[in-house]
Amino acid sequence: MEHRRLGEAARQLERLRLAEREVRDLAERGAHTLHIGTFPTAGALLLPPAVKALRHAGVHISLNEGELPTLLQGLRARELHAALVFSQPGDRLDLDDDFELYPLLHDPLQLVLPEDHPCADQTHVSLEDLRHDDWIGAADPRDPCDRLLSWACAQHSFEPAHTLRTDGYAVVQGFVAAGAGVALIPRLALGPPREDVAVRRLKGAPLAREISVAVLRTTAARSIREPVEALTERARLIQRRWSDVDADAGLA
Repeated sequence: MEHRRLGEAARQLERLRLAEREVRDLAERGAHTLHIGTFPTAGALLLPPAVKALRHAGVHISLNEGELPTLLQGLRARELHAALVFSQPGDRLDLDDDFELYPLLHDPLQLVLPEDHPCADQTHVSLEDLRHDDWIGAADPRDPCDRLLSWACAQHSFEPAHTLRTDGYAVVQGFVAAGAGVALIPRLALGPPREDVAVRRLKGAPLAREISVAVLRTTAARSIREPVEALTERARLIQRRWSDVDADAGLA
C-alpha cells in the first residue's frame, strides 16, 4: 500500500513538473510549442489539417516522424506532447494514465495480389489459400503489421514466408504487380488504385489497426483541442469515402 502511494505521489510530481515547464516555455517564448509525433502514412493523410489548425491558433509545431515503437518511446520519455499511434490484436500500447487516447480511424489491412493470382477473382480470400505463397513484408521483421500477419497465419497453423522486405508501400505494390509475392497493406497506405494488382479482403474476422491520437494530459487544453477536432473530422471524411467506395463495389 505504501509503495502504491509513493508511486502515485511521484506521478503527481511529474505531472506538476511537466505543467510548470509548459507554462515556463510559454512565458519565455511568447508562444507554445507542441511536439507531435506521427507514423508515415498517418502523417501524410491525417495530420496536415491538424497542423493547419495549430498554425492558425498561433502554436508552433515540432514534428517528429517515426515508426510506432519510436513514437511510444518519445511519449513515455515526455519528449512528445501528442502522437498518432495505432493498436491491433495482440499488441498493447502500454501508455500510462498520464495520456489520453482519442480514437480516430479503423484501418483494415487489405490483401494485395498480382492481377493473375488464382485468388484474384475472389472478393474475400482465405489465408489458408495463401499457405504456399511468398510474402512481401516490412524491412523490420518486428513491424506491427507483420506480427499481425504472423498471428493470423498461426490460426491456420503456418508461418508466412517473407522473400522480400521493404518499408515503402508503393515498392511493395510494385513487387506484388511483378509477381514476386503477396502482401497485407493498411488501407490508409494503399494510395490510388493500381490496375496491375488485385486488392481483396480476407475471410473471417477483419485484421485492422485502430488509429488514435495519444495526448499527454498536461498539454494545454486550448492548444490540443483544435488539432484533435481537425484529426477527428479528417478521419470521418476518410471513413465516409471508404464506405462510399465499398457501397459502389457491393461490399458494404
